[in-house]
Amino acid sequence: MSPVKKIGYRSTVALVIGSVIGSGVFMKPADMAAQLGSPLWLTIVWVIAGIFSLFGALVYAELGAMMPENGGIYVYFRKLFGDFPAFLYGWAAFSVINTAAIAAIAFVCAFYADHFLHLPGFSTEQVNAFVWHIPFIGDLYPLKDFGVKSLAIFLVLFLTWLNTRSLKAGSYFQDLSTALKLAVIAALVFGIFFSGGGSVANFYTGGTMPSTGLISGIVAALTGAFFAYDGWINVSSMAGEIRDPQRNIPRSLWVGVLACVVVYVAVNQAYLYVLPVDTMAGSPLVASDAIRVALGNTSEAVVAAMIVVCTFGAINGNVMATARITYAMGKDKVFFPATGRDHHKHGTPANALWLHGIWTSLFILTGSFDMLANMFVFITWVAYGMGAIGIFLLRRREPNVTRPYKIWGHPFVTIAFIVFTFAYLIITLYSDISNYLDNKQPVINSVLGLAITLLGVPIYKWRRNSK
Repeated sequence: MSPVKKIGYRSTVALVIGSVIGSGVFMKPADMAAQLGSPLWLTIVWVIAGIFSLFGALVYAELGAMMPENGGIYVYFRKLFGDFPAFLYGWAAFSVINTAAIAAIAFVCAFYADHFLHLPGFSTEQVNAFVWHIPFIGDLYPLKDFGVKSLAIFLVLFLTWLNTRSLKAGSYFQDLSTALKLAVIAALVFGIFFSGGGSVANFYTGGTMPSTGLISGIVAALTGAFFAYDGWINVSSMAGEIRDPQRNIPRSLWVGVLACVVVYVAVNQAYLYVLPVDTMAGSPLVASDAIRVALGNTSEAVVAAMIVVCTFGAINGNVMATARITYAMGKDKVFFPATGRDHHKHGTPANALWLHGIWTSLFILTGSFDMLANMFVFITWVAYGMGAIGIFLLRRREPNVTRPYKIWGHPFVTIAFIVFTFAYLIITLYSDISNYLDNKQPVINSVLGLAITLLGVPIYKWRRNSK
């Protein structure tokens, strides 16, 4: 059964925005403020991350318009580099990138929902008594925040079920949730700015330089910002179900990513308006603290509800799109063939969706928010950099092939994206190892992501031999 093209331009833009705007803008600013110690650098990092996310979107707009098939980067890598690199990306997307991203967003959604629910959990002694040690990587605490994790798992499985029932239902839900989250964020930003309870001086004064140094702080903060911006690639994973993909994929990426940059910078400035950067750095729930300063204690529950709405929609956008990569691999029979089968009644990739839902649930159970976010961001940007290199290979190999969209500013934009990406990856790897050796983090996030990705090598060989 061929995919039914049911997703129009409006829903495609909603998918980009809805997949991007989720938990990151509510959880990461506090960490970023602590890592940078400067309001100016905090704003600059959000802008830099937005610019290079847009550059990445332009690269994949060209590839998506050329190859409008379900599977996204997996499909592009198969054409650019061959079957093995394509499989390794697809395995990484399933095992690390997409499932870890959904797990992190679901964890934040449940974390804020706990403001109302007061979910039960285990004592510190019980949490510390049950530890999973991974040699040379670190320790995992599956019983930590167990009540919150249980709710996060329920949300993932519920939205997985919804998307197995109907592509149209998932698409309509995404349109509605994206409209709601933009309204919620607009209310948050305007409510803070019109409160009169802040100071414009917070945008450029104050702050304490972190002991790790500015460069290390910028790299760590960029990881947080990239986590917040990630998700724009999801639209390419569903290209086979988008109407007029050659036109709608590039347009939706341009509009969607630019909208997210504007939203994130506006939210960051709203936080800074009422919270000096040092205060923001010590805030575990920065959005709640900002609105409390602006409007009083009674608004704290309102903000928690706003964040639940935003993150719930982001879970759906990611659940809906990311399983299409595993689905494409199943159809090519390089992964379990069952994942490439459509539901006999609903025509959805139900098997791939459920496999993703179960694996995501395991990530939620075993990992912390920061570990998941940092791990998948590193592996994602390895793939983004390889795709940009592939643009040069493809243009040289097939110069006369029709390209419905060409990267704006190529080759300068593409080269800048490649140089920035690999500099970021090298510094991140060095910083991760250094922080682990200095006991500043329990897991070498980037190495854990690479280790899980490399588990795909024997799986690929096994699948080839079993054909």
